[in-house]
Amino acid sequence: MYTDVLILLFAAVLLVAIFRRLGQPVILAYLLAGVLLGPHGAAVITGQAIMQTIAELGIVFLMFSLGLEFSLPRLIAMRMLVLGVGGLQVLFTSSLFFWLAWWWGLSLPQALVVSGTLALSSTAVVIKQLGEQKQLHTRRAQLGVSVLLFQDLAVVPLLVMIPILARPEIQGGALLAEIAWATLKGLFALFSLLAVGKWLLPLLFHEVARARSDELFVLTALLVALLAASLTQWMGLSMALGAFLAGMMLGESHYRHQLEVDIRPFRDVLMGLFFITIGMTMDWQLVARAWWQVIISVLGLILIKSLLVLLAGRLMGERKRDAMATGIMLSQVGEFGFVLLALANHHGLLDHQLISLLIGIGVISIAMTPWLVQRAHGLARSLTDSALLSRSEVAQSGLSKHQHVIIAGFGRAGQTCARFLKLEDIPFLALDLDPERVSEAKSAGEQVAFGDASRRDILLAAGLLRARLVIITFDDRKRVEAMLALIKELAVDVRVLVRTRDDSFLEAFKQAGAHEVIPESQEGALMLVSHLLLNCNIPIGRVIRRMEHERSSQYRFLHGFYWGDQSASNLETDQLLERLHPVLLHDQAWAVGRTVQALALDTVRIKEVQRGEQSLEPRPELMLVAGDLLVLFGNAVAMEQAEQRLLEGR
Repeated sequence: MYTDVLILLFAAVLLVAIFRRLGQPVILAYLLAGVLLGPHGAAVITGQAIMQTIAELGIVFLMFSLGLEFSLPRLIAMRMLVLGVGGLQVLFTSSLFFWLAWWWGLSLPQALVVSGTLALSSTAVVIKQLGEQKQLHTRRAQLGVSVLLFQDLAVVPLLVMIPILARPEIQGGALLAEIAWATLKGLFALFSLLAVGKWLLPLLFHEVARARSDELFVLTALLVALLAASLTQWMGLSMALGAFLAGMMLGESHYRHQLEVDIRPFRDVLMGLFFITIGMTMDWQLVARAWWQVIISVLGLILIKSLLVLLAGRLMGERKRDAMATGIMLSQVGEFGFVLLALANHHGLLDHQLISLLIGIGVISIAMTPWLVQRAHGLARSLTDSALLSRSEVAQSGLSKHQHVIIAGFGRAGQTCARFLKLEDIPFLALDLDPERVSEAKSAGEQVAFGDASRRDILLAAGLLRARLVIITFDDRKRVEAMLALIKELAVDVRVLVRTRDDSFLEAFKQAGAHEVIPESQEGALMLVSHLLLNCNIPIGRVIRRMEHERSSQYRFLHGFYWGDQSASNLETDQLLERLHPVLLHDQAWAVGRTVQALALDTVRIKEVQRGEQSLEPRPELMLVAGDLLVLFGNAVAMEQAEQRLLEGR
């Protein structure tokens, strides 16, 4: 037994590290460890009976943690989504898969287990992927969480029914009576544990907390979980049900967070062993022989679950794109599906071949989940919003517009422009590629449509030929240049303003057809300077003239700065940025006695020449003398060459 545990831990550590590096869920690492070490692999694990016992404890603590995370107030707050979208998803998916399994020739109990397994999705994997990709705030994530919450509830009746369905002697009316009796026992267990959790457990944990012993707190939590599991097992129900109820009754207490932290190490280790035993159950050779059936089943599973979630979402009034993205994210087999398979295998309800195929389908679908979650939004958008739909939406919005402003990009800058245009009663139409932003803005009555403003058909549909002006507010050089080229080709008389972060591409945009380029960093600096001068009692007329002169000279006075250690962030790009650099001409310097015109410094310019207390303008005929301090302006690479030429003549 000791050797078995050692081998398991070594394989688990190695595979978890590899799968983490590959960005794959760790569940797959545990399943693969079981496949490699189990009877259908290297067959190095001998004490499988003990492993099964440990795996059952893993299920107990997994369900206990699920109960802790289950929040009745959150369920009530999200009841429309949970009961609406989640309930319809489970109903549609389980019904369809039940019919397919029944049509395939499975018995009623077997079809029920298979449909329940395939209807569930992976809460742990999906939530983790959404968190890592910072998508938990999106509407599609909220829909996904709601569906997962209902699925977690749907596990409970399945846990109650599987032990009953596994008894072949119970048929017909006796089966219904047994299910009704099990339901009554489940309700009795629920209310009993809730009563214990409301009146006895707070007193118990209060005394335990007063002892200020971490060991005692952990032992008490373990004891409560196992006692609840033993109670439901004694009543003829599954241990997992009791563990879930125990976690649920403690989930609303103020000990919840400490319990989650204390129980997590046991849960993670035992849950890992549970998935290893699931991997041991799978006959990989059988799955490999039926590989084309497994692949088709996985693709069919993803397609069916995506479409059924889309249907459920649309029936509850959700946007097509959000519902479709949610369906794509939830199209895998979940960890609780493996729990149901383990329970069915324990009671002999499913044969070994079917369990292996279902595990193979689950493994492949979970392996695809990170990619599906990451691409869900893009796939949903491409499937639900064709180019024709985008053009028609834009055309409908721009049809009545004349002498209007087209705002390309409806972010912070675009929305600010729109607000001031509305104050002056100037018509406008904004185009943006963020569907959530467009939906929110349109709901509030804004003149905005979904569309890519750098495409010819979208610009024409927006009424480019009737527009007075176009302002580009997004920060994407390639798209800006493409849009400028299109406008120059289609409507050369339409003025174009371009907003940029800085003046790096100011000249390029001007040459591409922009009438004005407004760099935010330079405009911010000018605004700061204008306030500075006004507070120094400089007349406002002079301040305005200085600002306008700087804009007309394309911010040349603001170009170039003295750099320090904190200025650089990227070595490759920063070598090309312009900066200021002083060079002192000593007595033997090559430039001494020569005019500025004769220096031939190529791309480097002399910004000023400091001679003693004087600051001289670098005119071409100015003769340089020893002691002059030349302030050079250019990029780092050219600056080094210019300094070498000034001092050494090379």
